[in-house]
Order: sequence, then C-alpha cells, then structure tokens
Amino acid sequence: MAIVLISACASTPMDPTAALTEAQEAIASAEQLGARQYAGAELDEAQQQLKKAEGFVSKEQMVDAERFARQSLVAAELALARTESAKATAINREMTHGADALIEEMRRTGDQQ
Repeated sequence: MAIVLISACASTPMDPTAALTEAQEAIASAEQLGARQYAGAELDEAQQQLKKAEGFVSKEQMVDAERFARQSLVAAELALARTESAKATAINREMTHGADALIEEMRRTGDQQ
C-alpha cells in the first residue's frame, strides 16, 4: 500500500505557481532597482526563462514549467546582485573622489598658511 502512495506522489507534477510568482516578483524587483542599465543580459535571460515556463504551463507540462521558473528566478536574482554591486561600486568611486578632493583642498589650505 505504501509503495502505491509513494509512486502516486512521484508521478503527480507539482503546481509551479509559487515558482512563477517568485520569478515574476524577482524580475519586477530587478527592474525597479535599475537592472536594465546594469545587468540587462541577466534580466533578459530571466524574462525569457519565465516566458518558457509560462509556455509549459499552458501545455500542462508542470515539471518543465517549474524548472524554467526556477531558472528565471536565478537569473533575476543574479541581475539584482549585479545591479546592487554596480551601484555600490559607483557610490564607492564617488566617495573616493570626494575624499580625494577634500585632501587636495586641505593641502592647498595648509600650503597657504
């Protein structure tokens, strides 16, 4: 009896709704953060994988839909990470430039005294 239940569970494909929702939300977050500018290729990949997942849902191929939804999520998360990294690098560069300008100004002020 237990073997029948296990095999029945194994053959029933999971509903990929949660994975699709996670991927859609991650893509939306990446877009809001500006990923198009900093990680356009990764964002495009996430959107393409999501479309594939949705196509498999319409064909009722839920295992493939789940797989592509997960791939979409990973690509969107990579886009988010690259965008955050690029923005942090830009802020660091600005702060370094500002600090260099202050040091130069202090030198000039010190030389005048």
